[in-house]
Amino acid sequence: MGMSAKSICGLCVVPSYSLIHYWCLLLLCLHGCFTFAHATLVLDTLDLSRTRVLNVGEELTREVLPLNMGQRIYELHGLKELRWYEVKISYPATIPASFSIAIVKDNSTKVFNLGRRLLNTEKLIFKAENILTEISGHGRICAFVSVQPAGVVAKSHLKEQEFVIFNIVCDELIYGIPTHAWWVGFLVIFVIIISCCIPTLLPSELLPRKSNVEPMKRVS
Repeated sequence: MGMSAKSICGLCVVPSYSLIHYWCLLLLCLHGCFTFAHATLVLDTLDLSRTRVLNVGEELTREVLPLNMGQRIYELHGLKELRWYEVKISYPATIPASFSIAIVKDNSTKVFNLGRRLLNTEKLIFKAENILTEISGHGRICAFVSVQPAGVVAKSHLKEQEFVIFNIVCDELIYGIPTHAWWVGFLVIFVIIISCCIPTLLPSELLPRKSNVEPMKRVS
């Protein structure tokens, strides 16, 4: 009855929907632990001398990684202290892939953050202050990117993808919005102001006049 457990023959039976909820939480926790452990262990075997440079505000397009456990280190250049940044990966929705991003220190296995997924986009938001403080300004700040296949092939006779193509960019955020997108907001505000000012500049004969016709009285 309701959310309470039911008793059958002296045994406590938990409603099935509660068990499903618990199992979902357990699976989510296990997935998070696996992602963290995988990122930490893989960093020990990576050659950090073979990294690619990712400048803030410059997008790298058509990057290629093996779909099965592909991984790469991107060294972040142009970070400023006390600023928020977003590392974003976008890839074709037709490729069943699952990306993960972590911010790491050179020659270190410490993972500072994990990303979040939105459709075919993987994002990670971090604050440079926290990272620069923890690494004491020494070493390099890098983004560790890994990918693994997700889902199944839609048609059994088709061969699975061996590689995945993606774009990656690191943008500075201001109030949660990338700096390059702020001009859109300013443009919208400008258009609204112009639309409010134009009627006052038009000649009076061009403005619509109020009708002086009184409404007809209803005949009782």
